[in-house]
Amino acid sequence: MLKKITTAASVVALFALTACGGSSGGGSTTTGQSGDTITMGFAQVGAESGWRTANTKSVQDEAKAAGIDLKFSDAQQKQENQIKAIRSYIQQKVSVIAFSPVVETGWDTVLLEAKRANIPVILTDRSIDSDDKSLYKTFLGSDFVEEGRKAGDWLVANVSGPTNVVELQGTTGAAPAIDRKKGFEEKIAGKSDIKVVASQTGDFTRSGGKQVMEAFLKSQPKIDVVYAHNDDMGLGAIEAIKAAGKVPGKDIKIITVDAVKDGMTALSNGEINFIVECNPLLGKQLMDLAKKVVKGEEVPARVVTEEGTFTQEQAKAALPQRQY
Repeated sequence: MLKKITTAASVVALFALTACGGSSGGGSTTTGQSGDTITMGFAQVGAESGWRTANTKSVQDEAKAAGIDLKFSDAQQKQENQIKAIRSYIQQKVSVIAFSPVVETGWDTVLLEAKRANIPVILTDRSIDSDDKSLYKTFLGSDFVEEGRKAGDWLVANVSGPTNVVELQGTTGAAPAIDRKKGFEEKIAGKSDIKVVASQTGDFTRSGGKQVMEAFLKSQPKIDVVYAHNDDMGLGAIEAIKAAGKVPGKDIKIITVDAVKDGMTALSNGEINFIVECNPLLGKQLMDLAKKVVKGEEVPARVVTEEGTFTQEQAKAALPQRQY
């Protein structure tokens, strides 16, 4: 009788040990998961623009479609909030972490924590400035420098004579702000007639764009062109230009980046002159990449999204089918 009890107890103990081993990962790529379910911790920048809203919806919709359990956080454009969210995801032992960095620097410590916990990281929309490329598996997003170049190319081709440009920059330290400025400056560098007479951050928000443009209109005696790093700041600038008694798109030409519906509508109405596209619908590509890195498959270090540009007539044609 004693022998039977001892044997039964051994079986129970073995079962319990096996279950604990399974929950701790035991080399499995789905750490902390039940079955094959993938859990993604996603730390979003915030909801500063129409682009970001569309980006968030794409991630949420595609996670649901892919059967991925999404844990979502809104950092409200604060790096400390994103770092806190990433640490929370590490503690929860998610399968994969994805985030769009508020700024480029200051990520090495927390991403090293994720690496040590064997949780792969995917950068979306924005990259980071780090010498350690092993801290993340891949970066999915646009080529922001090329977007700036496209804006500069249009300007050079569509103005003549002395041209004063004011620049509405994105969030200070953010990859798109740095790179869109860089690409734009590359293209106008050899054009002595084109001068950026003022440049200031509008923080990628409509209200910020309006406030900065109001200040530019007071401080600059002659403004020919506004180059806004996103549509929302450009739309804010339109409000300020109208309030100053000027006609946006005519008295002051406007170039923006994004191509969200509100921006495209303003372009089709002639209030914006040219838009460089930045596609926010990254959700499907992100979920595909997440599945691969969780399985331990190799993925490209850089995945660039395909994007175009829009003039007034092109915007009119594209608007009826615009998803964002």
